[in-house]
Amino acid sequence: MDLALSPVERDLGEAARKFVRREVAPIADRMDRDDWFPDAVFRKLGAEGFLGISVPESLGGLGLGYLAQAIVLEEIARVSPSLALSVGAHSNLCADNLARNGSEAQRSRWVPALARGEAIGALALTEPDAGSDAVSLRTRAVRKGGSYVLSGTKQFITNGPVANTLLVYAKTAPEKGSRGITAFVVDAAASGFSVSRKLDKMGMRGSPTGELVFRDVEVPADQLVGAENDGVAVMMSGAGAWARSTPYEPM
Repeated sequence: MDLALSPVERDLGEAARKFVRREVAPIADRMDRDDWFPDAVFRKLGAEGFLGISVPESLGGLGLGYLAQAIVLEEIARVSPSLALSVGAHSNLCADNLARNGSEAQRSRWVPALARGEAIGALALTEPDAGSDAVSLRTRAVRKGGSYVLSGTKQFITNGPVANTLLVYAKTAPEKGSRGITAFVVDAAASGFSVSRKLDKMGMRGSPTGELVFRDVEVPADQLVGAENDGVAVMMSGAGAWARSTPYEPM
C-alpha cells in the first residue's frame, strides 16, 4: 500500500496550514472561552475551497478524495478541534451527502452554496430518545398533497444553531421500523422550524450544538433525498464514504 501523499494533497495541506495560522490561530482562544462560532472565518474557509473538498468541481468543490478532506481537517484541528468538528459536520455529513445522494435539482440548488461557505450545513438525526440507536427516531413526516409535514425534535445537532441547510431524517412509515425512514433537505427558514436551545458543553466550545424543533414544517416533496423509506441507505452511504479515499463519482 502506497501511503505517500500526492503533490496535490501535499499542496492542499500546506495551504490549509497557512490559512489556519493566519485566520484560526488568532481566534481559537476566544472560540473556546466565549463559545463563539466564527461566521466570517467559516465563509473564508469556503472561499478558499476547504468546505467542498470532496464535492464535484461542477458543484463548486475541488473534486478530491476523502484523504484530502482528512488532511484539511487535521490541519484545522491542530489549532481548533471545535472548528474542525463543525467543518466535518458541514462538509461531509451534509454537503458531501447531498452531492452523493441528492437529485440533480437538489445538488444544483443546495450544494454550491455549502461548498462556498455561503450556507452552513448540519445533519439532523439524533433525538432525545434516539442516539446510538438512530433508527428508533420519532420525528414524523406525513405526506400531504405535494409536500411532507415534519414534526419532532432533534437533539445534540452539531451546527444546529447556525445552520441554514439541514439534512433531516424522519419516519414516513413507522410500522416498517428502519425500512420506514426518509431523508429530507430542509431550509432553516421554513415556517415551524426553530432552535429551542443552544447547548453549553464542557469541550468543543465554539462548535455550536443545539436542540431543533419541527412543528408541522411543510417540506415540498422534491426535497426528499433519495427514495421514500430509503433514508437508512442515505444515512449509511454518507458514513461509509469516509472509508473511501477516491474522488467523488456520481451515483
